[in-house]
Amino acid sequence: MNAIYPSLQGRTVFVSGGSTGIGATFVEQFHAQGAKVGFVDRNADAADELLAKIAAGPNAAKAPVPLFTPCDVTDIASLRAAVARTRESFGAISVLINNAANDQRHRVEDVTPEFWDRCMNVNLRHQFFAAQAVVDDMVALGGGSIVNLGSISWMIKGQGYPAYATTKAAIHGLTRSLAKDLGKRNIRVNTLVPGWVMTERQLRNWVTPEAEKEIDANQCLPGRLQSEHIAAMALFLAADDSRMCTAQSFVVDGGWS
Repeated sequence: MNAIYPSLQGRTVFVSGGSTGIGATFVEQFHAQGAKVGFVDRNADAADELLAKIAAGPNAAKAPVPLFTPCDVTDIASLRAAVARTRESFGAISVLINNAANDQRHRVEDVTPEFWDRCMNVNLRHQFFAAQAVVDDMVALGGGSIVNLGSISWMIKGQGYPAYATTKAAIHGLTRSLAKDLGKRNIRVNTLVPGWVMTERQLRNWVTPEAEKEIDANQCLPGRLQSEHIAAMALFLAADDSRMCTAQSFVVDGGWS
């Protein structure tokens, strides 16, 4: 069971990439804290399943039903519109979780300029523009929290995704620069850095017996990372309990990095 954060109750939270995987757990966990959650994703079917699960679950009455807006985060106009729709429905946005990403594997030899640009747009560019879109809300509220999702991929010199690893490394620079620019307005910006999380996508595509051995060899802790472990840190970073934490990287990887 996660800790209960009274400061999250009634706050408006915006999550990108919220239909599946870690993002879906963010939506569930923030809703369970009593927060009003808006989220975007391209997968509308998965969003419907998630909303049905929340509506039928034990925390259904704790907050309004989360608001889903179909959106490709590479379309900045659509992303801004989704932020505005969440604001109109639930009030000024207090917490931004920049989660949307795609870790498609690729070889150095196969990367084209078009693929490179798409990777930057999917994994990095939208984080800045989502942050930009919520600054005025947070200033009006007297402060807020922005959580950018990173990855240990570049820290451990992971193979098979050089463009993706580049974007995830760049997020740390984005976090630290935004933290300095926005800090005097009481807006905190941190990077949440997951290790290898056992989402359905990872299990389906890449968690082979050989990968299991790699995890066992590199994590300090036994067991497997789950989305709930990442969400637990996101809740802390969004709540007032972390009020003096900013410009930092919070790694949840079982000790791998």
